[in-house]
Amino acid sequence: MATSFPFTRLVRFIPKSDPTCVHIGQPVQDDVDVGTALRDGHEDLVKVFSGSSILSPGKSTGLIEAIVRVLSPVAEGEIGTIRCIGLNKYKQHAAEVKMSIPSIPTVFLKPSNALGDPWPSRCTLRRITQIEDCGDYEAELAIVLGRSAKNVSESDALDYVLGYTAANDISSRISQMARSQWCFSKGFD
Repeated sequence: MATSFPFTRLVRFIPKSDPTCVHIGQPVQDDVDVGTALRDGHEDLVKVFSGSSILSPGKSTGLIEAIVRVLSPVAEGEIGTIRCIGLNKYKQHAAEVKMSIPSIPTVFLKPSNALGDPWPSRCTLRRITQIEDCGDYEAELAIVLGRSAKNVSESDALDYVLGYTAANDISSRISQMARSQWCFSKGFD
C-alpha cells in the first residue's frame, strides 16, 4: 500500500518575514535547487504548510513565504538515533579505507545531536580529528522515513520513505579503525 503525502518536495525553513519562526512547505518552483539558489542570492518562495513537522506536514495554507535560511529536514527532537549503514557496496570507498565489503551490513548509529543544518551553518571537525589529522567527511544520501518500519518486505520498502536529502558523514578515521564499533568515531555533534 503506497503512502500518499501532500507534497512532492518539502523544505523546513526560516522565513524572511519572521526570523524567529520555523515553517515547512513546498517550494513554488519545482525545478529549483533551494540551497543553491539561496547561496547564489536568489529569492526562493515556498507554499507554507499548516503542520509543525515534515513528519506531520498538515496541508497547504495558501500562504507564500520567502526563505531566509534552509534547515535540516527534521529537527533534532524529532529523531532518536540516526541509523547508518557502512560499506554498503561502495567498492571504491571500501578500497580507500582498506576494508572489504561485508556480507552482513555494518550498522552504526549517530546520536540526534549529530544532525546539522545545511549551508550556511558551519560544520566543525572535532578536536580529536584535528590532533590526529584524521578528519574525514563524506557526502551521503540520507533517507527520511515517514512512519515506523520493521520487517518490511523489499517490495513495500519505498512505501515508508518520506523523502531523500543530502548528509555529511564526518569521521575520525584513526579512532574508527581502532574500534569494532563506529559510533564514537562518527557520532560527533
